[in-house]
Amino acid sequence: MQPLNMDFSKRVVVDSNTLDWLSSPQKGVSRKPLARENQESGHATSIVRYQVGAHFSAHNHPMGEEIFVLEGTFSDDDGDYPQGTYIRNPPGSSHRPFSTDGCTLFVKLNQFDPKDMKRVRVDTNIQPWQPGVGGLKVMELHDFEGQHTALVKWSADEAFQSHRHFGGEEILVLCGQINDEHGSYPANTWMRSPHLSVHQPFVSRETIILVKVGHLPA
Repeated sequence: MQPLNMDFSKRVVVDSNTLDWLSSPQKGVSRKPLARENQESGHATSIVRYQVGAHFSAHNHPMGEEIFVLEGTFSDDDGDYPQGTYIRNPPGSSHRPFSTDGCTLFVKLNQFDPKDMKRVRVDTNIQPWQPGVGGLKVMELHDFEGQHTALVKWSADEAFQSHRHFGGEEILVLCGQINDEHGSYPANTWMRSPHLSVHQPFVSRETIILVKVGHLPA
């Protein structure tokens, strides 16, 4: 497999609704690759689906793993994580993941700063929203040396000023639809904008996005 969307100087938009599910080496687990360095190693960002009862044997994550549970319940040695759970497994961690009833995940592999060793579990269903700019609400999920991950909730007809992203920006639209001067992006769209990119986002209906900023090459 050729590298996929690995030029971080380019803006990338992928509507994952239009992608086919691809089988993985693990029985019962399929994927929609969004960015990938190698076939089964290195930097990877994917939508991953576990069928009922699917499981992995114990394995390591040399450069970390980041997960957001989109549907169903994801489980590992430490517990069960329902839809809306944010998970960070630091570099060198290991686990034995499975899903009893099936689930769909947004997964980022091998993209941590080696010094970022914090293990994170956040159930966003019970975490309070904090006021953001204008009518936005924000739920902070993780912060490390200028890299920030959060949920952002937009009320209907909310607009944000034009702004520049130092260290880039990555968005997964969880519900609703976000727009900017470049286009419109429905739920399940993944976007990656490079260092110093500029846009002016707005929405017409309530929208929630998963956002990561400050983590791309400057």
